[in-house]
Amino acid sequence: MHRVETSELAKAESRTALILTGGGARAAYQVGVLAAIREMLPDPKRNPFPILCGTSAGAINAASLATTAEDFGAGVLALLEIWRNFHAGDVYRADAVGIGTTGARWLGALLGGWLVKRGPRSLLDNAPLRRLLTDHLDFDRIETAIASRALHSVSLTCSGYNSGQSVSFFQGRDDLQPWQRSQRFGARVRLGLDHLMASSAIPFIFPSVKINREYFGDGSMRQVAPISPAIHLGADKILVVGAGRMSTPESFRGTGEDYPSLAQIAGHALSSIFLDSLSVDLERIRRINHTLSMIPEEIQQQHGVSLRPINVLVIAPSERLDHIAARYARSLPWPVRALLGNIGALNKHGGALTSYLLFEPPYTRALIDLGYRDTQARKDEVRAFLQISDQ
Repeated sequence: MHRVETSELAKAESRTALILTGGGARAAYQVGVLAAIREMLPDPKRNPFPILCGTSAGAINAASLATTAEDFGAGVLALLEIWRNFHAGDVYRADAVGIGTTGARWLGALLGGWLVKRGPRSLLDNAPLRRLLTDHLDFDRIETAIASRALHSVSLTCSGYNSGQSVSFFQGRDDLQPWQRSQRFGARVRLGLDHLMASSAIPFIFPSVKINREYFGDGSMRQVAPISPAIHLGADKILVVGAGRMSTPESFRGTGEDYPSLAQIAGHALSSIFLDSLSVDLERIRRINHTLSMIPEEIQQQHGVSLRPINVLVIAPSERLDHIAARYARSLPWPVRALLGNIGALNKHGGALTSYLLFEPPYTRALIDLGYRDTQARKDEVRAFLQISDQ
């Protein structure tokens, strides 16, 4: 259960949080959602989300918004420009030499691991992403935005490989305090590139990053309460933008006569990491809200109930992103296609794995358009949630 302590500050100031979840290239969907919201705002420059929380690829979008919080609209346009023109080579080594070198290391480790002093650290080399983020993000602007009150706080969640703990590194106003719960912590830091690279380090695919004394990887791992960081930072309204369908119709059950490919198994594992904990946490929030609604406020005060209802709105893809990825898989550079094709990732059943790695314009633009349409289809809900008047 989320324990939410009510303070006088929280009562006096309503805070809306934006939670951007993980999912590699799937995070392009989030940019479409943000583009639609930007159009709804009477003043696009004003940041409607003083609290920003990101995990995995969602951390990249959250950090970008944090650095441009003094002009939300411009920040969204910058994200659109990047995501609409993404190429796999901007994120990881997608050339023949890069893919071949990684493949040779894995093959060498499998065939003669005892001879190899240093085994492969990941399937792909994401050094290009580090260079891209270095060129486009000025982390000093986060503190500037906090000082100007355009931003209250921002958190990037990572998973510790040594401790097994989920750590939300946050930067925000001086009154914010670190928190500790079972296997999850909030640590006040000055955010930087390593926090971002660690949070977006998809297991097996991208290398982990050492922060202080521990190696960290993708924040979606071991994150049993994805909504928790926003609540600890003081949010009472939370917009969650998912990177996959939150539920599958009961009528959808594919046949399983063929043995699943490595890509299908890997995609299933990644989907479990990125999607399942969010669904469970949302159910928990709804139960808490329902329980609180049945207890009169005076009874809550009499018994010292320190929980408060959290208004949550979820926007998630209306279509299966793995099926969309399968349609555009051929747009990947041929070395990547060769690597993924050998493990069955270029067909419909293996599309889940491809959907995380398909940083190519045909796919990212399709996801941006889907996010935009899904948000426009719920325009009245979004406007009411953000308290945007018709004037």
